[in-house]
Amino acid sequence: MTDRGLDSDGYIAREGSLSRVPAAFAPVVDAARARIAARFGPSSLHSAYLYGSIPRGTAVPGVSDLDLLLALRSEPTAADRAQADALEAELDAEFPQIVGAGILLFSEAGLLSELERYDLGWFVACLCTPLLGVDLAARLPRYRPTSLLARETNGDLALAIPRWRERLAGGSEAELRVLGRGVARRLVRTGFTLVMPRWGGWTSDLAAAAEIFARYYPERAEQMRTASAVARTPSGEADVLTALIEELAPWLAAEYTAVHGDKTPRD
Repeated sequence: MTDRGLDSDGYIAREGSLSRVPAAFAPVVDAARARIAARFGPSSLHSAYLYGSIPRGTAVPGVSDLDLLLALRSEPTAADRAQADALEAELDAEFPQIVGAGILLFSEAGLLSELERYDLGWFVACLCTPLLGVDLAARLPRYRPTSLLARETNGDLALAIPRWRERLAGGSEAELRVLGRGVARRLVRTGFTLVMPRWGGWTSDLAAAAEIFARYYPERAEQMRTASAVARTPSGEADVLTALIEELAPWLAAEYTAVHGDKTPRD
């Protein structure tokens, strides 16, 4: 892998590996693997994946969460979601190394669909580490850091802003910390993918992403650095979140559309 997250052919390299899982998190990953298999079974589960800081090797005990994606053989049902919710709660309660567990559920067909080729398909192929089953990446293309990829991953930021405003109004400090983390992560990643084709590479490091963005938009650099800081150390301060949601987010959404266009609509 190059220092820009690309392989020798210029494609985005898969960023995680089970070999990079920090020792402190190995019992969590082992438990997740066994319990996913027990709860879903081969008739329901096609494959399971880790993503985020744990397979990248950057997770910090007591700070990082456990992120999982399950590819099911058919569309997820309410019962599937209930099983995933129960497993999230179980892992979070049992392992103090993690601060929360999150399980995404998708169908195999959905992940491989043409509509998701440059969003969820790319996510599985480049940002997810196989944990169980047959890796779907073998049935997906390789990806370059193009404007098409930028558009289809983060070209829908404008749709999130009204929901953020609703949650900001009247939220408790604890609720605002959760909101702040999600908002800030989304803004930094969107800011990075805005400039990704010009920079010519990929990174999931939020601090690095903010600094790369700053090279191209120095007038917005401090706002993006604030977002990066909130993403890593969530703030429950309403004024900080208000500035991100009311100032940085609308500008970023408009600039993104101007540069890359809008994401293909989903039903």
